Amino acid sequence: MTLLDITSLGQDLTGARVLVRADLNVPLEDGRITDDARIAASVPTIRELLSRGAAVGVCSHLGRPKGQHRPELSLTPCAISLGQFLQRPVDLLPDCVGAEVAARIEALQPGEVVMLENLRFHAEEEANDPAFAAALAAGFTHYVNDAFGAAHRAHASTEAVAHVLPSYAGLLMAREVEIIGGLLERPQHPFVAVLGGSKVSDKLPLIQALLERCDRVLVGGAMCFTFLAASGDPVGTSLHEGPDAQRMARDLLESGVRLNCMLQLPSDILVADRFAGDANLRVVASDGIPDGWMGVDIGPRTAATYREVIADAGTVFWNGPMGAFETAAFADGTRAVADGMVASDGVTVVGGGDSGAAVAQFGLAHEFTHVSTGGGAALEMIEGRVLPGVAALQRRG
Repeated sequence: MTLLDITSLGQDLTGARVLVRADLNVPLEDGRITDDARIAASVPTIRELLSRGAAVGVCSHLGRPKGQHRPELSLTPCAISLGQFLQRPVDLLPDCVGAEVAARIEALQPGEVVMLENLRFHAEEEANDPAFAAALAAGFTHYVNDAFGAAHRAHASTEAVAHVLPSYAGLLMAREVEIIGGLLERPQHPFVAVLGGSKVSDKLPLIQALLERCDRVLVGGAMCFTFLAASGDPVGTSLHEGPDAQRMARDLLESGVRLNCMLQLPSDILVADRFAGDANLRVVASDGIPDGWMGVDIGPRTAATYREVIADAGTVFWNGPMGAFETAAFADGTRAVADGMVASDGVTVVGGGDSGAAVAQFGLAHEFTHVSTGGGAALEMIEGRVLPGVAALQRRG
């Protein structure tokens, strides 16, 4: 899959005023950003545009204000943080549309950066309203979408505006599409997927898509207990889904056999008598979880096996932790997966979300081929769905 990206814009962009849709939906605590990774990821595209003489207006959503102006969801902290990364002032405009904003955009000088206020303060953003998209584009000469994390949403700032201005993919968007697309079109074998998380039902299309492409799918996290329950094994008080999801799990196990893809479940489990860092812990066989105990991580034998399989893979895609890694006592399985990927000479892709948080916690985020910034978008792309934000750029290109 090929997108027309900003390298197609030419070297001299003096006089260009570029609207950049970034993904600055960062976590906040008491008005402070607790993880600025998404802001850092937006910087290369903005710097590249500035280096060619463009002026840049950055837009993004933050949280779920549902069309209401909520001061606690202002992009003020993001503007300050981006300015620190760029080492230049980034003024936050009072809104993202309107005559005052358009006038400020038209007055932008080469090398200047401003940030538009939270797009979702307007309900028209999520409604993909064409008139709102036209108002958003007012004063700009080009549009660049660098928000892969929002590419699966057909919103005004990700889809409709691409039909108003000459439109291009940012460097991050282009890399995300290239890397995730490579998993689908040209993976090196053995192709191993590692899946965790809580629900089989939430990841049914993803698992089926991976079974069709992979040589082996390694399962951990809470979802493994639904598979174990579906096989008739006791799961104690472990988080698991009911009969409908268990039927799905049995179907997936049968599908793996039919497609010659091993869907591998843990052979041992770390269990706790309660969900707490100081709980009593035991390692038991995966078919022997006792009543009153809950699984909190894959066991050490499984962790060693998974690590070895991953290290020998030609391509690895990982989405979802193996256990409750936020608690140190339950993090060994997730760490084993991360270490196996670091040891691999193959292509290693982390699918964002909790997996991305885990590798950041371990200090390993720069040790992989790619850590996606768009968990949901990456998964939908692997499932074979059309991403509106990507499709709009393809149509323009």
